[in-house]
Formats: sequence, C-alpha cells, structure tokens
Amino acid sequence: MFLLSAKNSLKTHKIMKTTFKEEDNYFVMYFEGRLDTAASAQVEEEMKPLYECNGHDIILDCANLEYISSSGLRLFLGLLKAAKPKGSHVYIRSINEDLRQVFAMTGFINLFEFK
Repeated sequence: MFLLSAKNSLKTHKIMKTTFKEEDNYFVMYFEGRLDTAASAQVEEEMKPLYECNGHDIILDCANLEYISSSGLRLFLGLLKAAKPKGSHVYIRSINEDLRQVFAMTGFINLFEFK
C-alpha cells in the first residue's frame, strides 16, 4: 500500500504581505509574496488607503512580489483608474523580469509608469 505524507505533498504557500507607508509625499505600497486569486480579496482591502490619494502619487513597490495573477493585475488597474481623475500617478517600482514579461504580454507595460 502506498501512502503519501501530507507534509510532503503540500506546497509551501507564502502568505501575501502588504505594507503601506507615506514616503516623500508618495503613498507607497510594498508587496511581498504571491498576489494570486486567493490573496486578492485581502490585498484589495489593504489597498483602500491608496484610493484616498488626492494629489499624492502612488508607488507600488514590487521588489518582493514573486507572482501576480489576473486578479492582481485587476487590482492594479482599478487603482490606476481611480487615481488618474484625482491627478495622481501610479508608478510600479522594482519588478523582476518574470513580472515584467507578464506586464508586457498583457499590455499593462503601456498603462503604467515604471521607476
């Protein structure tokens, strides 16, 4: 009889973590982990302070973002659509090459400004 240990069969899933800070008149959100469908509802709630930008530019720091799903891209796009009428810019900072390819393939590379 073949038994598979649950310990060996489960993939380790890194919890998505966000941190919001005000830095030099920017609203900055740091992302760490995987922004997948399972994490998107939590992240959407945590991004709410960014919607109150009112003239502050926003930086989405992706230095520690390992993955972004279509749900995560939808969150970024929703923020961009909310910020533009308020005169705010949304910048994406420090994305890795894999994420840059996702942004390029989806056309998001043309929608956002990168730092």
